[in-house]
Amino acid sequence: MSAQSGQSPATLRVVMAQLDFLVGDIPGNTRKVIEAAQRAERELGADIVVFPELCLTGYPPEDLLLRASMDLRIAEALEALKSETLGPAVVVGAPVRHEGLLYNAALVIDQGVVTARYFKRFPPNYQVFDEKRYFAEGQDVLVQEIRGVPVGLTVCEDIWVDGPVEDAAAKGAKLILNINASPYDIGKQARRKALLERKSGNNRVTIVYVNLIGGQDELVFDGGSMAFDHSGVLCAEAPQFSEGLFPVDLICEHHCQPVAQPLIAEPSVEENVYRALVLGVRDYVNKNGFKSVVLGLSGGIDSAVTLAVAVDALGADRVRAVMMPFRYTASMSIEDAELEARALGVQYDVFSIEPMYDAFMETLAEPFRGTVPDTTEENLQARLRGVLLMSLSNKFGAMVLTTGNKSEMAVGYSTLYGDMAGGFDVLKDVPKTLVFKLAWYRNSVSPVIPERVITRPPSAELAPDQKDEDSLPGYDVLDQILNLYVERDLSADAIVAQGFSREDVDRAVRLVDINEYKRRQAPIGVRITERGFGKDRRYPITNGWKSGI
Repeated sequence: MSAQSGQSPATLRVVMAQLDFLVGDIPGNTRKVIEAAQRAERELGADIVVFPELCLTGYPPEDLLLRASMDLRIAEALEALKSETLGPAVVVGAPVRHEGLLYNAALVIDQGVVTARYFKRFPPNYQVFDEKRYFAEGQDVLVQEIRGVPVGLTVCEDIWVDGPVEDAAAKGAKLILNINASPYDIGKQARRKALLERKSGNNRVTIVYVNLIGGQDELVFDGGSMAFDHSGVLCAEAPQFSEGLFPVDLICEHHCQPVAQPLIAEPSVEENVYRALVLGVRDYVNKNGFKSVVLGLSGGIDSAVTLAVAVDALGADRVRAVMMPFRYTASMSIEDAELEARALGVQYDVFSIEPMYDAFMETLAEPFRGTVPDTTEENLQARLRGVLLMSLSNKFGAMVLTTGNKSEMAVGYSTLYGDMAGGFDVLKDVPKTLVFKLAWYRNSVSPVIPERVITRPPSAELAPDQKDEDSLPGYDVLDQILNLYVERDLSADAIVAQGFSREDVDRAVRLVDINEYKRRQAPIGVRITERGFGKDRRYPITNGWKSGI
């Protein structure tokens, strides 16, 4: 449905290429762009195909951008794109060096020619973003006629600040293409929609927003590409967490009006988070070439949810669950673990750690003479389990999934070289109260977690009748305190002023502060909040900061 310049009204089909790219695989990413553009032309009749930010390198490429061969590899990729006979104009993201400086660029390639280059004006440097380490700030506005329509280009952060959209609209753009690598967190899509509604309506310009999808280390990119018309109305939306080519038809006269499409029903928070975890696990395992995963299944809620996510991400044939009981393990835990494993169809083994524990304690009898049992003996149980899992990992090439949640990571309720031993922590950024909700959500899809796993008091089962709340505030209270302290940066005094007890706050804050060394040694995991224990929270291990005020 292509239209030539001079026709009025012009009709334009823009295809949002919401795709998953592998960081560093520039030849593979380039082939993916070419194949998608060909398919968009062949199957969808595309006039323009829009790809995500830095799609040729994948996002974020981090210090790969500092490699001496990066410029050469990008030049080869652009030559490959130009040499293809592509009907549609394609908009791609790539790092481009100009006059000695490196820019985060959007490029238009049409009929074998780079017809336009736009350099991102506002490279972000907050939360998980570190773009000013690599990229210079662009200065120019770009409005390029494509198929008879004046089109403005912007890159990701440019749309969140004042300037780039306003300048492009003032220069006559009827349509703005905004390419993104915007990572997921809870509530992010709603914030994007509110922003795009305001930007398109205030500037009387249609905006097509194209976002990356896929997992990259701790980050998950959720897609959710969309189109807003010049009056700020959402007209088209691609699903989150799904790859695909999504067409948007526009009728361009005085304005470019997207043809309205049926909109997607708003998913629940639990569904969205669960899908983010599944995508994050799938891409981390597959992109790093692991054949399978193995995890300890304790009969508790964290390992149950982790197992469900792993199976949904990889399939039951690539997941192995191991129950490692000890004298303090409740019979219901053993029963429930087996029920979960059977319900999900995974390989399931039971290996008691009792003989190994006894052997260790016999060896340590002399140096421990005259001491009383404490957390040392509890930690030994966790470390024996870690040794078993890592041995299975080494022998069979299965990556170990750890099962700690954000609440535990925050206060150090975990054992170094024990339950923290592994390659990827699925629930690392999921507060304990949300873990319970995810379990209920997953059971609403199909019942795989016994109800008493969700309703019984949480316990590490490292001592007789042990419960988490013996040494921590209740999770309903603890998670609120942690949110205020870790994610909102409130001081202890400010949190107490919100109605929490001084004892609970001081205890939680102190535990967060003294356990930075543990978190620094923990495996990475999927980020689903605005501030996880990863790229966007970097505290010194050794410090004398007092958190009271």
